[in-house]
Amino acid sequence: MRRQTSISGINPAGSSRAMRLDPLSLPVSFAAHDVRADGGVRQVELHRERVILRRAVHGMRMAINVRVSDFLGVATREHSDGQALVLVHRDPSLSIPLCVSADASEIASAWRLWSDIFALPQLQDTSREPAPRRRRRNAIRARRPKFLVRRRIGNPRNTATVHHGEREIIARN
Repeated sequence: MRRQTSISGINPAGSSRAMRLDPLSLPVSFAAHDVRADGGVRQVELHRERVILRRAVHGMRMAINVRVSDFLGVATREHSDGQALVLVHRDPSLSIPLCVSADASEIASAWRLWSDIFALPQLQDTSREPAPRRRRRNAIRARRPKFLVRRRIGNPRNTATVHHGEREIIARN
């Protein structure tokens, strides 16, 4: 049986208290804002070695399991309530909010703590474009060596000469 904690992290409408997750009480489960999910909310389970995102998009429920080592690092971002501490992924839709506060010293101490717990770097600037998609490998590339894939086919004008009417040494039937 896994340990469950109370749902925290997203505040009800009109609430002025800041979001704070405790890194020393992992695993933790909370709801986070997601513009593409049904209802605008996704469930996040945060463990030391993995993150599980559960959401429904157009009625289809899904669970995304991401290793913590796949995240780029822990970064600060500007937020309407002050500053936000975010677990940053290459895909911006997989980034996880960890802490929102107006107190800069609280954000700095939480930044160090989250970075140490996950063994991820502290990122300064997160206002960059997402990385371009990697090229998928071609199906034929897995079957043939690389030099054969880029080899040119022969020139049809330079085909082997065919000799007609000559006597062959080896007869084929």
